[in-house]
Amino acid sequence: MMLTTVPVIDIAPFLGGAPAERQAVARAIGRACEDIGFFTIVGHGIDAPLVRRMYDVSRAFFDLPMAAKQRVRRPKPEQSRGYIGVGEENLAYGVGRDTIDLKEFFAIGPVDVPDEPYYRAPAAYPSFAPNVWPERPPELRAIYVEYYRAMERLAGRLMRAFALALGLPEEFFSDKTDRHISGIRVINYPDQPQAPAAGQLRAGAHSDYGALTILKAENVPGGLEVLNRAGEWVAVAPVADSFVINLGDLMMHWTNDRWISTLHRVANPPRDAALGSRRQSIVFFYQPNYDALIECLPGCCGPDHPAKYAPVTSGEHRLRKFLKTVS
Repeated sequence: MMLTTVPVIDIAPFLGGAPAERQAVARAIGRACEDIGFFTIVGHGIDAPLVRRMYDVSRAFFDLPMAAKQRVRRPKPEQSRGYIGVGEENLAYGVGRDTIDLKEFFAIGPVDVPDEPYYRAPAAYPSFAPNVWPERPPELRAIYVEYYRAMERLAGRLMRAFALALGLPEEFFSDKTDRHISGIRVINYPDQPQAPAAGQLRAGAHSDYGALTILKAENVPGGLEVLNRAGEWVAVAPVADSFVINLGDLMMHWTNDRWISTLHRVANPPRDAALGSRRQSIVFFYQPNYDALIECLPGCCGPDHPAKYAPVTSGEHRLRKFLKTVS
């Protein structure tokens, strides 16, 4: 069946249900991962007030004068930290397309990093580069840290569902993600008083790099679109109190293309709705440990179905892909 919508899955039974209910949720997730690589979750247990605080404090940051935002600009090109302005990163470069994204964003990496040699090793860079925090708004740091912790818990639960869906022990991914190198980006897509250039989008077509992505986006014109197997762009319909989940490239590598990391983009608003179409998205990119070896999972390859990808570490793959997007 060719999907023309992104499925909505209630994961509450997986979080607190009987074994049969948990398996049913895992199967639904597995089908979505095979068919389109995207699904929307409800029943996730994330408090709505926390999401609202993230939106509010991020909007206050983006509304600061440019000089204030530039004081916390990205320290180095390979570090996804701090403020990145319009035109400084273009996602479509990563798939060989030349467009400039119409967005700005603020990024952080891991929080609660222990003072241990693993996190200071040469191979740990830039995965554990320090975060860059603005002085204003003063409450931003605490809210971002709280949100990061909530997202890493949710991502860990989804990875357990992934394991069951793949016929693996539920904790299969735990030792590959227990020192994960995940990050948050809060993206501001401004109003578009002037028409974009030909082919220019809020975010060009791209795939994500890690294991999975958790997205929260405002319901305004000019939103997320997903490319299905028929080559059709499918708009992701907003669902109240939900998050959109998509697979990243590493999950596709792990499953030998059984599950798919799908191209997606953020469309421009219609010209008659371009004013008042400012949009904020909160994105959590769940990336396995920097030294986790990504190779074909048991059951996803064999003599008649060889592995399509050479083994690669999570950190190497992420850095290689990320540097392609930096202008």
